[in-house]
This record gives sequence, C-alpha cells and structure tokens, in this order.
Amino acid sequence: MKTSAVTERLAGLGGAKWGVHLKARELIRAGADIVEMTIGEPDVPVPDALIETTVSSLRASRTGYSNGRGEAGLLDALAERYSDSRGRAFGPENFLCFPGTQTALFAVMAGVAETGDEVLVGDPMYATYEGVVRATGADLVPVPLRPEHGFRMQPEDIAARITPRSRAILLTTPHNPTGAILTASEIAEIGQLAIAHDLWIISDEVYEDLIFDGAKFVSPLANPDLAERVIGVASISKSHAAPGFRSGWCVGPAAFCEALLPYSETMLFGNQPFIADMTEKAIRDGSEVAPGMAARFSKRAKLLADRLQAETGLTVHRPEAGMFALINVSSTGFDGEAYAWDLLQSGVAVMPGSAFGDSLKHWVRVALTISDDDFATAVTRIIDHANRKTCEVA
Repeated sequence: MKTSAVTERLAGLGGAKWGVHLKARELIRAGADIVEMTIGEPDVPVPDALIETTVSSLRASRTGYSNGRGEAGLLDALAERYSDSRGRAFGPENFLCFPGTQTALFAVMAGVAETGDEVLVGDPMYATYEGVVRATGADLVPVPLRPEHGFRMQPEDIAARITPRSRAILLTTPHNPTGAILTASEIAEIGQLAIAHDLWIISDEVYEDLIFDGAKFVSPLANPDLAERVIGVASISKSHAAPGFRSGWCVGPAAFCEALLPYSETMLFGNQPFIADMTEKAIRDGSEVAPGMAARFSKRAKLLADRLQAETGLTVHRPEAGMFALINVSSTGFDGEAYAWDLLQSGVAVMPGSAFGDSLKHWVRVALTISDDDFATAVTRIIDHANRKTCEVA
C-alpha cells in the first residue's frame, strides 16, 4: 500500500537519537541503578490552583466545542501579557491557540514554507525541528552555533547560508539544548538580514520563564522593526510545570494569523475550553513554580561545572536558562555517542550531543531536572568515570 510523500520525508527521523534513553529505561525496569539525565521535565507537579481551575471548569460543563482561534478569555489574557512584556500592542487577532508548542510550531512552519524552500535552523537544535521542517517539504539548512560565541546564532553565519530559496530563520531563545539567550543586538542584526532578504523569523520561546540569575531574556517580538515578520511560539508546559495539558499558542502579525486560521481549523478546531480556562488563569497569575525551578536548575548547573572543572578534564557549557547543560567529553577519547553508551555502564544516562546536531559530536546533554540527591550522585559517577577513561587514554 502506497503512503504519501510526507511519510517518506519523515521516515527514520528520531528513533536512533533516543537509543541511550530507551536502553536506560529498559535497564531501570530490570532493576539496575541508573540515574536518568536524558529527558527534561519540570521537577514539580502542576500547581494545585491550576488543577482546581481545570476541575471546576469541567464541572461547569466547559466541555463543548471551541473555535479555531481559541477561547476569548485566553486570547485576551495572552494579548495583555504580550503587550506588557514586549512593550507594544497585541490583541486577540495576533494569536492562535494550539495543543502545545510543538503543534503551534508545526502549523506555523506549514504557513511559511513548502516544497523547494529552505529554513535556516541553528545547529545544535531541538530534536523535533528536522521533522517539523521536512514535513512541509522544505529543506533544513543548519547554521552552526559555536561554543566560542556561547552557542548564540551569529548574523554572519546566517548570511553565509541565505539563498534565493530561503524563507525563514528558526530561532530558539532561550535555546535547547545549550541554554543560550540571544542578545538584543544579535536579534537586531538577524532582523536586518530577514528584512533584506524578506524572510520570516520564527521564535521558539518556551523557556522564557526559566532564566537564570544574571541573564536577561529578549524577544524578537519586542523589536518594532520586526513586527510584521516575527512569529513566536510558546506554551505553559515548562513555565507552569504542565506539559501533559498540551496548551500552547502562536503569536504574530494579525494577517498571518488570519491566513493560518483555516489550517488550524482543519487540525483541531480550537483548544478544549476547560484547558483554555486553566491556561488563562496561568497566564493572568504568572507562574508560582518557575522561579524555584530556575534557581534549582541554575544551582545544579553550577555544581556540575565547578566539580567537573576541578576534578576532571571535562568542560561544561554553563547555560543561561532552561533545563539542560552540555559537557564536552573530548578528554575521554570518546565522541559523545560512544561516551554516553560507556557512561551508561557506570550508572548514568545522558543524551549524546549528536542527537541535536552535528556540531555537538563531542558533547553530551544532561538534564538538570532530577532531585539534588540524584544529581549529586550522577555528578560523582561522571567524575569517577571520566578520570578512569582519561587515565586509559593517557
């Protein structure tokens, strides 16, 4: 039986990237002592107030159909939040609601790119980006994010890869997996390239509320010169510890949202009213859990960096935000893939950096979202393993 071209474009994507994670889960089920640092999820439950709002909404029979754009109360709350935080006016017409950032990004990408086009994406990148781009028929063009620039996308690296086929630049700020945050000047320079070449800028900002001390988040949506070409995507999954609710949105020019609305309506025809009510409360009240998560993740990243620098030949890229840190494992004689499999035998599961792009061949990504005790155990095991392997290389 023949399937469509999109299934062929997506065939083989993703599975091999999770090999270490899946093997770790198998070992844990069999009783092995493995500290899992592969997947990042909030380290706290959904706040009680959001659960109660959801339950109350269900009991109030907020279970009917919505509409393709989203519930009015949520749209108003989003407009108020973005007007306050971005320093320019937004209205309900600037938003479409989706089940999570992933679906929002999928729809937005379909609205700006198609077969024959190119989308420029930072390398390393979040694991699903390749599939999101390829699903449209467009080609993904990797733009290297270099350690010497703090893994922040540089305008000159973008300029070198723009062609007549280019249609969009996908930014992730704060970034996954590096935790880097683009500066206002970098955004302005990237924006000038987008203007000069008539490109869209898509900004994935799902980690906006998990900013570490000393860092500052700047959104491309705050730049008035880019108002007609920036589309943001985000959700409450990370900020409010509510990934299972699948509640997100896109924000952009009113004309773009109007043009994308029929596409949204063919996908899901609006988010569930009871989830929209909960999300409205989350947006209006702000997050009671994000500050604590940011503080804990920052502390764990510092512990990791300080101990590995003092006790091993490994180096750590200190994130400015998010849920992850990167370790350069070159001193062990392994690349990231081989290192991750070897470290698993010492009781720690991490993600090979190559799962996120070719530029992280000699790196691994570790989640900062496990308990302090488990994190300390993992760091000690990483140190012991690294010192053994470094001695073997010597």
